[in-house]
Amino acid sequence: MSVTSLAKTAGIWAGGLLLGLSLPHLPHLGAPRLLTSLVGDFSILPGRGLGLPFLTKPIRTTTTTTNNNNNNTASTFVCDTTHTYRTELVSLDPLIMYIHDLITPAEIAWLLETGEPRFAPSQVSKYGRQQQTADRTSSSAGLPRDDPAVMCVLNRTRAFLGTMLRDGWDEMGPPQLVRYTAGQRFNLHHDWFDVPQRAAAAAASDDGEFVPRRWNRVASFFAILEDDCTGGETYLPYAKPIVPPSRRGEAMWQGGEREQEQEQEEARPLWREHEDGGLAFRPVAGNAVFWVNLHANGTGDPRTNHAGLPLESGRKTAMNIWPRQYYP
Repeated sequence: MSVTSLAKTAGIWAGGLLLGLSLPHLPHLGAPRLLTSLVGDFSILPGRGLGLPFLTKPIRTTTTTTNNNNNNTASTFVCDTTHTYRTELVSLDPLIMYIHDLITPAEIAWLLETGEPRFAPSQVSKYGRQQQTADRTSSSAGLPRDDPAVMCVLNRTRAFLGTMLRDGWDEMGPPQLVRYTAGQRFNLHHDWFDVPQRAAAAAASDDGEFVPRRWNRVASFFAILEDDCTGGETYLPYAKPIVPPSRRGEAMWQGGEREQEQEQEEARPLWREHEDGGLAFRPVAGNAVFWVNLHANGTGDPRTNHAGLPLESGRKTAMNIWPRQYYP
């Protein structure tokens, strides 16, 4: 072998040795361009050092969070923490408020998709157990509290309650969707329990011992998600308006510009004085009725009895939110 050939061979081996020794250090030396010019594109893989195209396969990272076997993904829902709503005082004793735009259209769409496969015939609590009854002919769907839209709405309603709930003691209960179709109803009932319910877990007392607790539904939010229907008003027979209707017969509340635009032809009142006394609230998507269920001493207020009047046509879907107040 000639001297020239030996020199070329030695040069090739030396270059290869130098490249091999320098590969682990190239990412730290800022030399990707040099290496790319020699061996093509490369990537630095997290936790795996340097990856070369002829030594590794392309890796794609896709993050998809499914929601209880639905097609929802966490990346498609963002809670609007700046969303604002308006409130109207309807009754002072018992306290009843009307909330405009409590739930956004995006939240409504997500909640309906989450609840759709969960609907089943509605039940009521009688004699300490859940059962079906002819008094309630709707369908219901429990919602998971870790769902992003559910958490968004619960956080908003929790903030609405202020000091009515004690942090670290009381809590927002699991929400529920309820759906009515033509002819379905829920006869007169109340949301609070005659006997407070036993909590699933005991609470730690000041001396470190665990003591059982009980809870009751201190208040109710009834928010409408779907209102493509006639009839189906929420009726509170013992509710009395702060100001009685005018003798000239004007509607008690005509709604704001948004409601009037939606109605186009006429702005029907959001609530009315029922012919048998009390107040009846018509379904309006996004809006909610709120009332306080318990007296100051923790007992139920029968004046909050209410009914879902029969739906004449279409479909109504609403969301029940029941904050829980705990007793030692």
